[in-house]
Amino acid sequence: MSHSQARALSLFDGAILRRAALDAVVKLDPRRLARNPVIFVTEVVAAVVTVIFVKDLVLGAGSPMFEGQIALWLWFTVLFANFAEAVAEGRGKAQADALRKTRSDTVAKRLLFPDGDDSLFEGVSSLDLELDDLVVCEPGDVIPADGEVVRGVASVNESAITGESAPVIRESGGDRSAVTGGTTVLSDRIVVRITAAPGSTFIDRMIALVEGASRQKTPNELALSILLSGLTLIFLITVVTLWGIAGYSGTVVSVTVLVALLVTLIPTTIGGLLSAIGIAGMDRLIRFNVVATSGRAVEAAGDVDTLLLDKTGTITFGNRMATEFVAVPGVGAAALAEAAWLASHADETPEGRSIVALAQGSGGAGPKSTADAVFVPFTAQTRLSGVDLPGRSIRKGAVDAVIRHLGTTLAETPAAFREAVDRIARTGGTPLAVSENGRLIGVIHLKDIVKPDIKERFAELRAMGIRTVMVTGDNPVTAAAIASEAGVDDFIAEATPQDKLAYIRSEQTHGRLIAMCGDGTNDAPALAQADVGVAMQSGTQAAREAGNMVDLDSNPTKLIEVVAIGKQLLMTRGSLTTFSIANDVAKYFAIIPALFVATWPELSRLNVMGLASPESAILSAVIFNALIIVALIPLALKGIAYRPVGAAAVLRRNLLVYGVGGLILPFVGIKAVDLVVAALHLA
Repeated sequence: MSHSQARALSLFDGAILRRAALDAVVKLDPRRLARNPVIFVTEVVAAVVTVIFVKDLVLGAGSPMFEGQIALWLWFTVLFANFAEAVAEGRGKAQADALRKTRSDTVAKRLLFPDGDDSLFEGVSSLDLELDDLVVCEPGDVIPADGEVVRGVASVNESAITGESAPVIRESGGDRSAVTGGTTVLSDRIVVRITAAPGSTFIDRMIALVEGASRQKTPNELALSILLSGLTLIFLITVVTLWGIAGYSGTVVSVTVLVALLVTLIPTTIGGLLSAIGIAGMDRLIRFNVVATSGRAVEAAGDVDTLLLDKTGTITFGNRMATEFVAVPGVGAAALAEAAWLASHADETPEGRSIVALAQGSGGAGPKSTADAVFVPFTAQTRLSGVDLPGRSIRKGAVDAVIRHLGTTLAETPAAFREAVDRIARTGGTPLAVSENGRLIGVIHLKDIVKPDIKERFAELRAMGIRTVMVTGDNPVTAAAIASEAGVDDFIAEATPQDKLAYIRSEQTHGRLIAMCGDGTNDAPALAQADVGVAMQSGTQAAREAGNMVDLDSNPTKLIEVVAIGKQLLMTRGSLTTFSIANDVAKYFAIIPALFVATWPELSRLNVMGLASPESAILSAVIFNALIIVALIPLALKGIAYRPVGAAAVLRRNLLVYGVGGLILPFVGIKAVDLVVAALHLA
């Protein structure tokens, strides 16, 4: 099974359910259940009732049939609490199995002389590689371990990691230099420096993360666990007190009834589902191809106040595109388009290709042969390019570079030319000057195109109460124009790594939670400082190490989904906790009056459900307690649907649906079970 197939598995896939059923039994180990105090107490109670049942069955004393049913339903409760957690873990284990298949003991071509000839290498096991070893990877080779490209450029198939079949480019000297062990080189030749020892590669860490081996409880989970443990202790004391009250009043209450009462009073519903909710939240991220290094990061995403996004590649497509030709007076539009086409004919950059495409659409595409053309390539020193033809010399490039090439000044250029340059710059574009035979003939408008749906996505974030901030190295005028077009709330222009870090720290000082994404080494400090740092899989090793999430698809706009998943996790936990507490309150009124009505007949007024007998009340409550966990497993795993509405609206809906519903449902459910129990004479 491929990694993409593993991602496609449903939570209720047959293979996952079979594996979860077995794991639910394995999780009965008290040493494992001790991490969940509520379910641990339920297991202890189930064991005690089982012992009483066996004793009374052998001795012919007590009520073995009643005790056996109580024991059966208590074990059923424990097993399904374990089952919920096991199903949540099932997808992670399926993905871990798929990832393990990508690891293999491959032969690595380790260079004999790292500073010498790249053609001299030895074949060694990938397991014998050490940090900083240099290996050669050629077409068809599996990259033996995590590393960074130090020489060359190659096309790499990363489908084993991302599930996507489209190859990616990896090259030395930039933010696209990181390569992952287990991926395959498709073309060309690269030299890779090993950055991870065997057993600590990115795939190894992913396996540990997705199968939950390294999952720790989040602060919210710990706080809720402490609350549930406290409630369990309080009800344990309450039940012991009731035993004393019953004895004082002359009422005979069996140990089975008391311990069963304890289980129905403690918050078993949320206690049984709490771990599954957290695991399922991380699993929802994995479905979006994002791996979180901690559950805390997922929770933090749900509370994010500010989102930092790089302009290039996130808000804009990243490649400037030609959108307009502006000719000076006396030069026709077709003549300018023809000159731009000739000057860009040999330019293979995205900008050059876009100029050619625009010229073709403007009717200036190659009216003359370029057989005698001498193309002038772009260089960082000249900052212009062009073409020399018989009787024609055409140049295009940065405005100041072309003016300098012509031996003039900006003030001496035509007024229409200066106005076009100023207008383009003020709208956030980049003006390129075009000259022919020593005179300016027009301007090309290059624009960093804003993604078409990005403004609507930022509106969604604003509805969530999240402020968006664009980070760019552009000048303030250009940054302001793009920020306005994209619909972000604020921007940081001419930003350096230090500026990003300072901004995050300043916001955190005021109590705000910050999320950002990045892929470069220069983003690493800010990623480490942010509460939610999403590193791109295509980025550098430093960025991936600094972030607490890794986006395997390298799609920065996915931060919006990450935030929504975090909010969905918090809402699901809060809603089911509300339901569980309301559910328990209703059970108190259902059970306790029936339990003592024989001693204090006045309590019959509180027995509003008219339960058949104390035994029937206890058994019905225990059965309902077990069944409600089963009924809520799909909701805990899928999560409560999140809609970008205000916190007040969410609270009202939570209280109405899960608070009031949690109060009403036990009365209806326990009464229905009691009718069945009474009809079948089970108690």
